[in-house]
Amino acid sequence: MFYKFRRIFRFDEESLNSSSDTTTGIKEKLGEFMPNRSSQDVLVAAEALHGESNDIPFLEHILDDLNKNGVGGEAYHDALRLAPLAPELADKVTPNSPLEQFEIIPLIPMKIGNLYFSFTNPSLFMLLTLSLVLLLLHFVTKNGGGNSVPNAWQSLVELLYDFVLNSVNEQIGGLSGNVKQKFSPCILVTFTFLLFRNLQGMIPYSFTVTSHFLITLGLSFSIFIGITIVGFQINGLHFLSFSLPAGVPLPLAPFLVLLELIPHCFRALSSGIRLFANMMAGHSSVKILSGFAWTMLCMNDLLYFIGDPGPLFIVLALTGLELGVAILQAHVFTISICIYLNDAINLHQ
Repeated sequence: MFYKFRRIFRFDEESLNSSSDTTTGIKEKLGEFMPNRSSQDVLVAAEALHGESNDIPFLEHILDDLNKNGVGGEAYHDALRLAPLAPELADKVTPNSPLEQFEIIPLIPMKIGNLYFSFTNPSLFMLLTLSLVLLLLHFVTKNGGGNSVPNAWQSLVELLYDFVLNSVNEQIGGLSGNVKQKFSPCILVTFTFLLFRNLQGMIPYSFTVTSHFLITLGLSFSIFIGITIVGFQINGLHFLSFSLPAGVPLPLAPFLVLLELIPHCFRALSSGIRLFANMMAGHSSVKILSGFAWTMLCMNDLLYFIGDPGPLFIVLALTGLELGVAILQAHVFTISICIYLNDAINLHQ
């Protein structure tokens, strides 16, 4: 099983020359597929593909792939890419790339003209998250009821509700408690979706939807439009005065309006960029260090095995940090909504 994992290191020529007949077969097979290359190129490609492994099953796996699949096989493309003898292959996303986990895959392709409506893996996991949240709320509340003495799951749901409601009451001023609560459902749904979606993205072989800027931008932009509508509903055309602070001299008014309007519009981007950047950077770091630790662990060398706990502990610590970031980013996004709502409702306060 272990020998099927790719490596991320290349080693010296001595290890290749001292290897078994299987390695010699790899070199000869590559020579057949590379007739226009020099013998040195063939040697470099075989060395890059073989590394310094003395794992016979691993070498046989490579040779078997070359025999069965030839130039269309994974081993041949790995040899060209690792050598490197085909620079164009280096730009492709490979299973070794930390960006592979963010690849969008159409599960049910759908196209109408030039418009694509494919059901993709982000759609699947968003639907899965929504289903899990609805099932949790349904079974915990028992069709609107609930237990007089809450159990652990009911306490969790009540904790989430109280957390969002307290954030709304603390961040939005100038309104009565009953009026503030009308904003709570939208903010609660947003917080719950982001929290469960971020945490679900930490599960192996899952997909982190919030690591795609297009999705986080759509979420932040739609909320920004909603907040703007609320601002006009409550303040009317006076809402436009947010771009002109009180007491500003008239000659400076055009410049200040422009300066205030630009950061206000960038609110539609800032929340989405913050969420996307944190989730993508964290998952990429975990992927890179995990691959590094796993490769060291699979090396047939005592020194690598002894040194492996270092990056392994770093991976564990980084995974714990990423769990904290997943929870924190849902909270930060929620607080941002409350702050923007407060600014739209209570002008110049």
